[in-house]
Amino acid sequence: MLITEYRLDLVIQALRAILPLAHPADTTLRYFFQDNRIGSNERALVAETVFGVLRHRLLLEHACESKGEAASDAAPSSAKVATPRRMALAYFVRFGGYNLREIEPVLKHGEKEWLATVKGVKVEELPLTVQAELPDWLVEKMRASYSDADILAIGRAMQQGAPLDIRVNTLLAKRDEVLQQLHEKKIEASATPYSPIGIRLKDKIPLNRDALFTEGKVEVQDEGSQLLGLLLAPKRNDMVVDFCAGAGGKTLMLSAQMNSQGRLYALDVSEKRLANLKPRLKRSGASNIQPMLIAHENDLKVKRLAGKIDRVLVDAPCSGLGTLRRNPDLKFRQSPGSIEELTRKQAAILASASRLLKKGGRLVYATCSILPEENQRIVEAFLAEHPDFTLKPAGDVLHQQKIALEMGDYLELRPQLHGTDGFFAAVLERTGS
Repeated sequence: MLITEYRLDLVIQALRAILPLAHPADTTLRYFFQDNRIGSNERALVAETVFGVLRHRLLLEHACESKGEAASDAAPSSAKVATPRRMALAYFVRFGGYNLREIEPVLKHGEKEWLATVKGVKVEELPLTVQAELPDWLVEKMRASYSDADILAIGRAMQQGAPLDIRVNTLLAKRDEVLQQLHEKKIEASATPYSPIGIRLKDKIPLNRDALFTEGKVEVQDEGSQLLGLLLAPKRNDMVVDFCAGAGGKTLMLSAQMNSQGRLYALDVSEKRLANLKPRLKRSGASNIQPMLIAHENDLKVKRLAGKIDRVLVDAPCSGLGTLRRNPDLKFRQSPGSIEELTRKQAAILASASRLLKKGGRLVYATCSILPEENQRIVEAFLAEHPDFTLKPAGDVLHQQKIALEMGDYLELRPQLHGTDGFFAAVLERTGS
């Protein structure tokens, strides 16, 4: 797409609004588009550039602030500052596929010479934090559990855009049927390698306008998220709780696994999130779901279910650091302090949710984080305090579900290894009363 003064200015305005990161990037961008009625080409350019800048922010800041000869000789005095304009231009030539000749008409004095140095930056010579595009505090945390090579591999994988995964609603359709319909529409799609009800689309399409979506036959859901429901494996007439249901993506999957029988409680502390479940519920054909607004994990409504539930899914509030392919701003919006606060909340939620289970019941604790302190350490501390629970190896449960995925005690998914978001899950069973 041709970069004009108008288009560059739109990108700069969007970056000015988003880079302070006072709010989630996708939310700020949505408001930006509401305030600026622009064409679809411009929207695509702005969105791609904004998220591209967030994915590669540390390298772009290094390039903008570098003291290369061309930059210091020719560029204006403000040249060594990572302004939204310079971040956008650096992104275009480094990652956006533009050459200097294509964008020269919009450049100011000295910018062409500086951008030539940006193209020449050798990333492999830069610190690990810049190569991995992960802030210092996060790399330090990860070093407690990962080698530098693993950190780099995870970081590089998180710099790529995520594919569009969808889940087939087995109440209304079969995967082969949906694949055939997609192929008939000339949409490139393939079966996901691990989830038996998942489909991966090659390109991101406006799925919410497609009949498959409006008729409730498919829902957008990462393959890793689908595996959480398969670990829980609810039976048809079970009593099941989705403890942190949110907008209900996993709730709907659990209902389909139960063939819309038994009873499925969708609990959440957010009225808005549960309201977002309603239209999805209507489309899905599910009739066994009971949304339930709770004030906190120890709400009286929760206590009334104690000892009565067969299966509990705890998709705990977490840092979201496993979803950086989709939400690259999270690595700048989280901090050591926010992680510490989250771990306290995770431990409290897990303890409360565990009380719901009857003897022999199963609980799956899950996050979309890659940090052990939100994952293994929460589970280990819980097991130390609850001798009536045991850890069932996730690899064994996957094998029972005929899922060809080698795992040990825990489900640990990584984009560079599995093509999914970063997920963690532990299967806990209540063996005592």
